[in-house]
Amino acid sequence: MSLLLQPVHMLGALQQNLSFHQQWQFADAAVLLAITQEENPQILLTRRTAQMRLHAGEVSLPGGKREMSDENNIAVALREAQEETALNPNDVQLLGELPTQKSRSGIRVKPIVGIIPPRLALVPQPSEIDRIFFMPLQQFMLAAPEAYLVKHQQQEFYFPSIHFDNEIVWGLTARILVSLLDQGLCYQKEWPFLLNTPET
Repeated sequence: MSLLLQPVHMLGALQQNLSFHQQWQFADAAVLLAITQEENPQILLTRRTAQMRLHAGEVSLPGGKREMSDENNIAVALREAQEETALNPNDVQLLGELPTQKSRSGIRVKPIVGIIPPRLALVPQPSEIDRIFFMPLQQFMLAAPEAYLVKHQQQEFYFPSIHFDNEIVWGLTARILVSLLDQGLCYQKEWPFLLNTPET
């Protein structure tokens, strides 16, 4: 069993364990995993509007696809976070990157990790985001995954998820957070690809 860190020690562990690779490749998209600098660090999360073409209404990390003007994955993550939440890039202390993840649609996504001050005045971009909220990192660490039903092409799948503040954190966002625990805090959270169908 991995050693469970107290919240007050989490930021120090992240700073020690995370870094940027000297050789990097552009991903198709990047997200910013922003964590507040306080005794009980919290993760910045957003909820996509119901009008979005992909992943409508889902909880996500600020981020999006690369543009030709972006110099690297860091630039993508910071630009998208600013566009979606009004987060000033100067307020982000960059820590490192996590392994590239692949979305359900096949897009390669690079997570960039940074620390931000608590209680920033953030504003959701209404055409993309309808809510900004924060989840304590320790709460995600300790919460047991619950089955979340997803219907796709007339089939039903149960994905692991975390329920928090009337939101459901699952899919790519949850996998990135599990990767943060593993890479940044040396904590291996049990996270199956699919859960067995709950008994009815």
